[in-house]
Formats: sequence, structure tokens, C-alpha cells
Amino acid sequence: MLFNPAHLPLFADRQKAFCTARIEGILKSAGLRATRQRQVLGALLFESDHRRVTADDLHREALSRGVPLSLATVYNTLNQFVEGGLVRRVSVNGERTYFDTDPGDHHHFYIEAEDRLIDIQPEEVCFSHLPTPPDGYAIDKVDVVVHLKRVSQTS
Repeated sequence: MLFNPAHLPLFADRQKAFCTARIEGILKSAGLRATRQRQVLGALLFESDHRRVTADDLHREALSRGVPLSLATVYNTLNQFVEGGLVRRVSVNGERTYFDTDPGDHHHFYIEAEDRLIDIQPEEVCFSHLPTPPDGYAIDKVDVVVHLKRVSQTS
């Protein structure tokens, strides 16, 4: 099924055509067909400059905007976006996964009490040495997630 701009009630009519073409271009650049699900989720993800969302967050957002998608479809689509280089998967505590619309190399602060990720500026993290990988392997990327907790202010 081709994309139907009516599935994007979040955009004004004149913006729907622009959004449709923009999302189709983003998907094409990643080697992905512009299916209805990909276009709708792409529009939700890329409507603003930079987002970090969980699949549950995106699923709730789609439902609240009148787009009936299963949670499995959201997960599958996000994983396809990862494979296409459109988003980056960031795992926190081995149980929570975020999808970051900035797929470039960068690191994150995680505020557990707020369940929120914040980017760390690239120049703020420095490694003097990385371990030598086992034979037959090469380091693909390094993900740093720094966990934060609020400290009480003393007067």
C-alpha cells in the first residue's frame, strides 16, 4: 500500500506533500522502499531535528495521532531504519533500547529517574587506549552511556 498523506494528521495540508517527498527521499537514500508503515514512522521520527525514542514511545505516538500500527511493526521498522543507517540503536542497562535519529558516532548521558538520554559532545569523551579485539574481529563502534542521578543541593 502506498503512503496516504491522510495518515499524517499532524501536518497541515500544504506540508503533507513536502513531508511525503522528504520522507520518501530519506527512505530511498537508505535503500528502503517507501511502505506506508515506514513513511508514517519516518514522518513521526524525522518531523523534528533530533529525537531519541523507544519503540513503545513511537508506538504510543502513532496511536495518539490516529495511525493504527502494531508494536511489532514499530520494532521491525525501527530495526530496518537501523540497518539502513537512518537511526542508531542505543541500549541502556541491557533492557531499554532507544533509537536516536542522529546515527553518527556520539555518546550519551542517561538520566534514569527521567528515563531520558542526552547527547554528550564528541570532544567531551576521550580514550587513551582501546583493547585489542580477539583474532578475526575489529572494533566497529564504541558506545558510552554515562548514567546520571540528581544530587541534592545543600544550602
